[in-house]
Amino acid sequence: VLAQRAGFDCVFVNGFGVAASYALPDAQIIGYREMLDAATKVVNVVDIPVFCDGDTGYGNAVNLKRTVQGYAKAGVACIMLEDQVSVKKRCGHTRGKEVVGFEESIMRIKAAVDAREESGCDILIMARTDARETHGFQHAVDRCQAFVELGADITFLEAPLSVEEMEAYCRHVPGSKMANMLENGKTPILPGDELEKMGFKIAAYPFAVLNASIVGMQKALQQLKEGKSPSNLSFQELQEIVGFDRYFEEEDRYSV
Repeated sequence: VLAQRAGFDCVFVNGFGVAASYALPDAQIIGYREMLDAATKVVNVVDIPVFCDGDTGYGNAVNLKRTVQGYAKAGVACIMLEDQVSVKKRCGHTRGKEVVGFEESIMRIKAAVDAREESGCDILIMARTDARETHGFQHAVDRCQAFVELGADITFLEAPLSVEEMEAYCRHVPGSKMANMLENGKTPILPGDELEKMGFKIAAYPFAVLNASIVGMQKALQQLKEGKSPSNLSFQELQEIVGFDRYFEEEDRYSV
């Protein structure tokens, strides 16, 4: 809701953030049901497109197809699917990543595209590769090119290490591409206009709001601990943000 109020064109429900809401790391400890529930809650309260992390699809190709179709039925506009090894899956900027072989990575995206076509559902497929760290930059580009050929609508090459790699990715991979602007991560942080000029269509900032909320809550808790009153929104502002104004309008509409 806050992203929509701020004027953003879409919102991304990412696995790191949903896992954090359970006080867990982004290591596929949570699964399909938790992610679907989180996405459904967001879809139900915004009017902008909702992108959602599908991780590795939560199983084999049959499970992955169910994940794509389940997200589509929930109203998700785009699902992101990746090529990490399921049992080792984790945040793309942390240590210990492993990816499946080239053929299996292709199979996952083919299954996702098949799921969309067979069900006639309206959902975009974002194909992510984490192969930059494990197999090198050129191999990651090769995977992205194959994903596009299979019908992926957006590609996401995770964790390029330099501006030069970001530029090369945009030059050599056709179609829409996403940049991951993760603060203090492995990829250079660039302004939106530079990313657009480079060839990216989407920029994700997965930690920006999460970090700000944690810092704000820590500060408020420390102030309370010290016997101080945190400076917060007014109660009227808080009521408006969480929807009381709309609720009261509806309540008055049906009053007797």
